[in-house]
Amino acid sequence: MKNIFNLLMVVVLWWPGIGHSAAQKYTQLETGAGSWEIYSAGVTFSLTQILPDQVKAFYVNRGFTLEQIRDFERSCVYMTVLRNDNAPGTIHFISNDWLVQVNGKRQPLVPVSEWLERFESAGISKAALVAFRWAQFPPEQSYEPGGDWNQGMLSMGLPPGSIFDVTARWDIDGKGFETTLKGIRCDR
Repeated sequence: MKNIFNLLMVVVLWWPGIGHSAAQKYTQLETGAGSWEIYSAGVTFSLTQILPDQVKAFYVNRGFTLEQIRDFERSCVYMTVLRNDNAPGTIHFISNDWLVQVNGKRQPLVPVSEWLERFESAGISKAALVAFRWAQFPPEQSYEPGGDWNQGMLSMGLPPGSIFDVTARWDIDGKGFETTLKGIRCDR
């Protein structure tokens, strides 16, 4: 009987959606930036800071001037990954539903569309705008079970030096799920 109980506990903790999340992992990268990851309900969510100098170099090489990209590079930019490892179905998300919490206050992420509007009104070239858009985390996407995923840049809209939490939300057939990465640091 004890062996059956132990087997059931292993299944409950392993089965997607029942054992909801593992501990958050943090890694200090050689650049001095941080990387945070959490696994929840069969989905892996991770953020890796792209330091301001890295953001500048990336976009200057794609047609932006230093002046044109300044606000974005100072807005706490992260390489963002959402991966459907083994959720019990296709996950669907809209990143505008995600939240940032800093100093007890919740706020939405800065949408890609808002950045594009700012850049268009500043007269940035069409080629640079296309490069910007394709490098961003998708505003809406669906991922199949078994490792389907995507990555892209995501602006938190916060000043360097901020410490915050990010809540990612998704659904499977209309049932909502979420997970939160806590204590994210935005280094200078």
